[in-house]
Amino acid sequence: MIQFLTISSYMLFFYYGITNLIYLVLLVASIIETAVQQKRTATLLFDRLRNSALAPPISILVPARNEERSIVESVRSFLALDYPELEVIVVNDGSTDRTLEELRKHFSLLRTDILYVAEIPTQPVHGVYMSTVDRRLLILDKQSCGRKADALNAALNAASSPYICAVDADAILEKDALLRVMAPALNDPHRVIASGGIVRIANGSTVKDGVVHNVRLPRRII
Repeated sequence: MIQFLTISSYMLFFYYGITNLIYLVLLVASIIETAVQQKRTATLLFDRLRNSALAPPISILVPARNEERSIVESVRSFLALDYPELEVIVVNDGSTDRTLEELRKHFSLLRTDILYVAEIPTQPVHGVYMSTVDRRLLILDKQSCGRKADALNAALNAASSPYICAVDADAILEKDALLRVMAPALNDPHRVIASGGIVRIANGSTVKDGVVHNVRLPRRII
């Protein structure tokens, strides 16, 4: 029994030692990569990229189900992003509230006869709408199957850009988010195929016209 306990102690010691060594290596690697990313974004000329016709277009894919309270502000924030060429594709995924009505009211939607080709099989799309106030906004009214991936696939079928950005319908993006998130791809387009950003809780923050003005913690305990 003593021998068993001794062997177990050594095994636990080596296990936790190796685990913490891996964590240490990952921490050092993340610090180095963070420094490299800071240098990369510092050398990237955002003003030049912002006005460049060579910046690759981006399609923002937004699956939305029962998001009537936040969908308008979110879409406004997406359309206000500081990027040369983008399109916003919102998928009304079988909402039972006023999500589609709110979009129609605030963005003057017009039902179109645009050909929708379902290259990726999804639940049926009942209608395709375009905004008459902003040509970059496209709305798909789709039957839901209860899966977010199905709504994203429908938006992907309608996307026309080489790069896509998938975000939640209740998300708010900083104005220069796309410029910063595209920095790795623009610096090394042959190796970088995906990039991500930092996600923070917006509860308690002040959001006006789709722009975060004051970042604050939630005022309630829960």
